[in-house]
Amino acid sequence: MKTSLTDPDSVDANWRSMFQQLPGTGVKPDQFHSKTRDYFRRLAKDASRYSSAISDPDTNAKQVKVLQLINAYRFRGHQHANLDPLGLWKQDRVADLDPAYHDLTEADFQESFNVGSFAIGKDTMKLGDLIDALKQTYCGSIGAEYMHITSTEEKRWIQQRIESVAGHATFSADEKKRFLNELTAAEGLERYLGAKFPGAKRFSLEGGGRAGADAERADSSRRQERHP
Repeated sequence: MKTSLTDPDSVDANWRSMFQQLPGTGVKPDQFHSKTRDYFRRLAKDASRYSSAISDPDTNAKQVKVLQLINAYRFRGHQHANLDPLGLWKQDRVADLDPAYHDLTEADFQESFNVGSFAIGKDTMKLGDLIDALKQTYCGSIGAEYMHITSTEEKRWIQQRIESVAGHATFSADEKKRFLNELTAAEGLERYLGAKFPGAKRFSLEGGGRAGADAERADSSRRQERHP
């Protein structure tokens, strides 16, 4: 510190910047020590100003657990999606979707936590509300498996679209009519091919007709973003 007073250029720029913010900069070296000592003594007496900045280790640990829970739903929520309308399929338990797996208890459900990058439109949520939102987004009637995608841009694009609507996209009347026309056209083409080439090997659209409409809409949205 004394060196910074007598020869400032000999001190690293970061340290020099810090020393310049201390009181007494520009005074004689023999006066600097007493002024600096008084400065830190005043800070110690007024420590209450900085107490709010001190974090609770337990709260920080739970915050990390909450972010891990969000990530677990992104990775494995599709394994618990409601894809069987008849209820005949018994789903296997997905352990890391359980808050208890992350050391989160019902006592934490009324506590508010930062939701990180979860695109729900809020910075913080009560844990109970967050879990409900995660279930609606990733465990509804549509399962979203996308975290294996290597492109960060594509992965975030899907994540934003899914989470911002809680897994329930809204469509205008015109969009619904267009989807119906596309599904009808696909069904008509399949029937025609079946009648025209009865012995030819082909892959049926049965049960997956909606995938074409979904893919077309996703591609259309992507094109609009690139060329607004």
